[in-house]
Amino acid sequence: MLKPRAFRIALALLALLIAGTAIALKTRSATPGPAATPTAAVPALEFLAGDLIAVAPRELRQTIAVSGALRAVNQAIVKAKVAGEVREVLVREGDTVTAGQVLIRIDGSEYQARVAQASGALQAARGQLEIAGKARANNRALLEQGFISKNAFDNSASQNVIARANLDSARGALDVAQKSLADTVLRAPLAGLISSRSVQPGEKVSADNLLLEIIDLRWMEMEASVPATEIAQIRLGQPVSVRLDGIAQAVAGRVARINPGTQSGSRSILAYIQIDNPDRALRGGMFGEAELTLSQKSGVLSVPQSALRQVDGKTIVYAIENGFLTEKPVTLGLEGNDGNGAAVEITAGLISGAQVVKANLGHLQAGTPARQASKAAVAAGKE
Repeated sequence: MLKPRAFRIALALLALLIAGTAIALKTRSATPGPAATPTAAVPALEFLAGDLIAVAPRELRQTIAVSGALRAVNQAIVKAKVAGEVREVLVREGDTVTAGQVLIRIDGSEYQARVAQASGALQAARGQLEIAGKARANNRALLEQGFISKNAFDNSASQNVIARANLDSARGALDVAQKSLADTVLRAPLAGLISSRSVQPGEKVSADNLLLEIIDLRWMEMEASVPATEIAQIRLGQPVSVRLDGIAQAVAGRVARINPGTQSGSRSILAYIQIDNPDRALRGGMFGEAELTLSQKSGVLSVPQSALRQVDGKTIVYAIENGFLTEKPVTLGLEGNDGNGAAVEITAGLISGAQVVKANLGHLQAGTPARQASKAAVAAGKE
């Protein structure tokens, strides 16, 4: 039998054990259990404005690209027609001249003397012809009266013929002398600008020496090599868009001529593209690239060539519809240029206004939420 003291200690320990168990149970019930993990949302793809294009009706042109340098359609070389000392050169490079304007004067004193000499010879020939004519007339009368023989009359008739020939020769010599004198004054064969000058006053020149060059800038042309495989599609009057170094805007031209033969070696054919230049802004020697329009369509839906993808043997584009990225199978038509670069006509599969991813941005998954990034988001990303 337990003593009272031992009994009281046992009761106290039991009470403490019961109290500790109750506290532990209460604490465990108050501790929260692990929270359920929510399902993670799929992030939306954000495209920059430059990554997307809105499909809209455009003009689509099928073209081929060629290049070449400009030159004036009308140009002239002024050469000396007679030998002599240059007295005056009245123009310099860059001067504007009109057709018939005096450009250069060569010393004409020698040619003036030749004109005087030829003129005197002509007068003498006329006198000789007059004498021969009177002699023939007199001899004809004497022949009819029987005072001279037929042979004597024939001699006088022959002298008259020779005198007339001498007159014609003298007249021709005078014409030559007068032309040589006129050739000492050189005039502009066409209106334009002086592009080069290779003579100075006081120089002695010989016939056929190059003195000046004149170009008419109102009409320019580009000589372009077209592959023989494409020449059948080139026509006279065909429109051409030409971009030139140093000129911001493209200029319009047209096919003016086509060379009938091929170039040796390259087997290409030269086409001549004429460009109107009324304000004389274009200059000879400017290099440019031209696009010859082979065919064109207006009001067609088109997408950039870079927007097309091949998936499971189908041609598709990626478009944003109702906030999701979708694959749109498309049917293609004419390939060409829509004014923004290489493009392809879409004959089926898209409607006007569709937002299409226009560049290859790597692997894209259809069904992914997608939208165009706002300007604020783009600005924040740059900071």
